[in-house]
Amino acid sequence: MITPASLRNLLPDEFRVSDSGTNRVTCLVVGAGLAGLVAARELRRRGVGVVVFDKGRGAGGRLATRRIGDAVFDHGAQFFTVREAEFGRHVDEWLRAGVVREWCRGFAHGDGALRADAHPRYCGTSGMAGIAKSLAADLDVRTGVRVESLVAHEGGWGVTTDAGVNWRAASLLLTPPVPQSLALIESGGFTLDAETKAHLARIAYDPCIAVMVIFAGMVTLPAPGAVQIEGGEPVYWIADNNCKGVSPRSSAFTIHAGADFSRAHWEADDELIVATLTRHAEKFLRDTNGQPLENAQVETQQVKRWRYSKPTVTYTERCLAVQTPPLVFAGDAFGGARVEGAALSGLAAAEQLATLLL
Repeated sequence: MITPASLRNLLPDEFRVSDSGTNRVTCLVVGAGLAGLVAARELRRRGVGVVVFDKGRGAGGRLATRRIGDAVFDHGAQFFTVREAEFGRHVDEWLRAGVVREWCRGFAHGDGALRADAHPRYCGTSGMAGIAKSLAADLDVRTGVRVESLVAHEGGWGVTTDAGVNWRAASLLLTPPVPQSLALIESGGFTLDAETKAHLARIAYDPCIAVMVIFAGMVTLPAPGAVQIEGGEPVYWIADNNCKGVSPRSSAFTIHAGADFSRAHWEADDELIVATLTRHAEKFLRDTNGQPLENAQVETQQVKRWRYSKPTVTYTERCLAVQTPPLVFAGDAFGGARVEGAALSGLAAAEQLATLLL
């Protein structure tokens, strides 16, 4: 049982090392995507010591931006919208700080025509990963750290990383895709109650194969530099990162495959994937005069596979909490499968954890 005295023992710094060599922290967050970072900032604002682990090389998760030479690609989440006032207040802060900007109010569709509306689409000023970097700037975020096992103890959680480092956490927030979070929980033999496990087991995701290509010569797309294709197979999204304002290098394109194509070609050779998707994207490409471009030549290419790209079956609430030891599941599969949903899930998780702890 966590008592006020034991909490105070864990709170003098963001974390501390005990005499036994075990690191101690009040809340350990697994996953430095948007949900984890937003939660960590809110927990710290409430006076809770928090450390964030992520197995990736950098923070952000699907807020992902990659540099290839002098070209820059957003290859995960492409943009976000605002529907709820609570998220809007955070976006207003990001706008004032220059972290994000409005990209457009609609995209070209399969016929090449712009479908404009009154709804702003926002993107990171320097790429989508810039949002995560801004949120992580003054947090204790440790990337390249993989959690190997989680063991429930009296008064909290025992956590072991792939480097063999041991941690004790009074509470735990899991924000990876739910199948990965469940695997972590099971690694230490912790048994979730049947109802909680059933809720989590129902959550499902679509995969997405993302292709980053630099075409030879000058290649463009219809304004505003992106095409969203109804039906979405085999291609459902194409973006010109230069037109978007992300890449200083022209002809740097991101192509997202549809879910069916991604499943069917998950193990396929990268060369085949790139050739197939660029061939289907070609009818939307334009030369510098705005004329259709045939036989576009790929100069450079990379492929990224997102196994858990988009939640298709979600949990109805913003997060899911287990009271003893304090444990919360959060992410974009909780309450809304969008960037906004991930952020609001992180805020809800922080509030739930603060309640469980105090």
